[in-house]
Amino acid sequence: MNRYLLALSTLFFFLGQDILAQEKIEMLRKSAEQKGVVTSGNNPAAIGSNKAANTKPKDSLGFEHRDDLKDSINISYKYLDSIRSNSLDFSINDFDKYFSIPSSYQYLGNNGAAAYSLIFNPNLKPGWDAGFHAYDVYRYKLEDTRFYKTTRPFTQMNYQLASGKEQMIKIFHTQNPRPNWNFGFDYRLISAPGFFVTQNTNHNSYRLFNNYQGKKKRYAAQFILMGNTIRASENGGIRNDSLLLDPHNKKRFSIPVQLGGASLFQPNPFKSSISTGNIYRDFNFFLRQSYDIGKRDSVEINDSTTEYLFYPKLRLQHSFTYSTYSYNFKDDKADSVIYQNWYDTVFNKATVAFSVKEKWTVLSNDFSLIQFPDTKNAAQFFLAGITHQRLAAVFNASDTINREKTYYNILVHAEYRNKTRNKLWDVLAKGELYLNGLNSGDYSAQLSLGRVLNKRLGDLRLFFSNVNRTPSFVFDNSSTFNFHNTNPFKKENITRFGALASNPYFNLGFTNYLITNYTYFTGFYKTAQSSKLINLLQLSASKKIKLNAKWNWYTEWVIQQTDGSAPVKVPLLFTRNRLAFEGVFYKNLNLSTGIEVRYYTPYEAYNYSPVMGQFTPQDSFKLKNLPDISAFFHFRIKSFTGYIRAENLNTVSFANGFGFVNNNFAAAHYPTQGLMIRFGIKWGFVN
Repeated sequence: MNRYLLALSTLFFFLGQDILAQEKIEMLRKSAEQKGVVTSGNNPAAIGSNKAANTKPKDSLGFEHRDDLKDSINISYKYLDSIRSNSLDFSINDFDKYFSIPSSYQYLGNNGAAAYSLIFNPNLKPGWDAGFHAYDVYRYKLEDTRFYKTTRPFTQMNYQLASGKEQMIKIFHTQNPRPNWNFGFDYRLISAPGFFVTQNTNHNSYRLFNNYQGKKKRYAAQFILMGNTIRASENGGIRNDSLLLDPHNKKRFSIPVQLGGASLFQPNPFKSSISTGNIYRDFNFFLRQSYDIGKRDSVEINDSTTEYLFYPKLRLQHSFTYSTYSYNFKDDKADSVIYQNWYDTVFNKATVAFSVKEKWTVLSNDFSLIQFPDTKNAAQFFLAGITHQRLAAVFNASDTINREKTYYNILVHAEYRNKTRNKLWDVLAKGELYLNGLNSGDYSAQLSLGRVLNKRLGDLRLFFSNVNRTPSFVFDNSSTFNFHNTNPFKKENITRFGALASNPYFNLGFTNYLITNYTYFTGFYKTAQSSKLINLLQLSASKKIKLNAKWNWYTEWVIQQTDGSAPVKVPLLFTRNRLAFEGVFYKNLNLSTGIEVRYYTPYEAYNYSPVMGQFTPQDSFKLKNLPDISAFFHFRIKSFTGYIRAENLNTVSFANGFGFVNNNFAAAHYPTQGLMIRFGIKWGFVN
């Protein structure tokens, strides 16, 4: 159903956009003739001049030359609940802009597999949380939604193909049929058969967004329709690490794995079914409406056109959210020995169909009042609101009947924001408190102070937050995924403070975490809570070093320090370095090519529990990897971007003949990929 809805919406967008934009295109053309040049910063699609607008040269056959003004565009965006306007980034020197997994993440050897950040980043949200975050990096989220403002319909298409028949597709479109109305959509497909048995992944995500403001600028509405489907097979790791260097196992699907290895494996990018693994689904409907009370004004553009202005003093705002979350692990041919050893679960047969499911429906209504003390500064406001949340859960396991439970939450929240009109100071104070319900007593408090010093010294920001939260529901005895655990847990408390400095020369950061009652999984299914205070310090630095006119060195460093006995596991040092030959050649060829190296120091990396979908701390295995080395060739010609990468060059081995078989590991018995060749294109065009 969701796929058909997305297809129909896409067809409607593309068929209707030209008709809706004709009047605006004509106005843009007339404006360009008067102003001379139309551009939008570093946007490669934004080109044009008065010469192109006023003259129409023809060749000897009478064909009309292309008018470059047709490719001119101004486009910006804001995130949900943000006041900052941003521009699209068309730089080509960072592969993180193209790939689904940031370079600071560790993932289990396959695009779409479970992943976690090597840079410690705990859950800082109070209230209900299901607790399944191993695949969050692949999901669209409400808080990441962008609302655009554009002078022309704009589309961006991405396609990536890699070794092992791995592929990724991304499509983005937005347009403003009217100056006060923007809508668009995002779509992403990740398909990776993997190199080992039972490693295939297939993820689909879509997002429709709409932003409308009334003609007189008093009423506004924001709408988001979003869904994610995560399909990831789980093999539990390979049975013997020494098999990686066996010359007969250069085709990795011949290596036996712990789970799902009974069936014959054939890489198939079109296979989305999961026989052993996790299937997560979520759906979100969000609607926010607001009405402003304040001072009206207007400006007459001409005899027939009036521009309405409005300066709000008080805003009435209602936000409605309807969300569903489904978590399912299944194994069609579960091995009784594995499940008894790992999960203390006994079957009455050698192999059975095993399944664990949990589904949540969350209905939320929020009413807020926003007061603007400065009539001409909408970036300064006081907000106060109250939220009612209804939660319904269905718990199901293969050996039990369905259980249903209903919960609720009532919370209040407040916020003060002031980004001064001179744009030098940025102040934020924000908090929320759960008064009653499932998460009664949870709270969060956040303070942030930013100051623009000058062009040379850049920006400085100080921040502090304290969060008191109920452990995620997966730790609750009622959860289907809580096996044989009866421990009642106290609330987690996380304090975070630090500073960030950014200027044209370097970026520096300092963050300190103080955590009490940290809750975690130990082994494959047991739960525990730390009784000690966990103190974790992070220091970060990054800089672009210009070696000469064409060679640049991009370097990033993060140092993390905590008690070795703590259940939080991080490498002491993480660094990423890129040595790139860059420049603009032949007028339109923007080039960045070179070597990229990622390295982190040995540490006691997390284990992974396939059924729970959790990374679990351990102290019996130390991960000691070689640096990850990649060669890249990125280029852009006007609005077309292409890239070719050779990854994991460090896996080359001559021990048993030439081959890329000296794999690094992501966790115990989870080898990462050998040589990967990636090819991708990104095309942005004005419709």
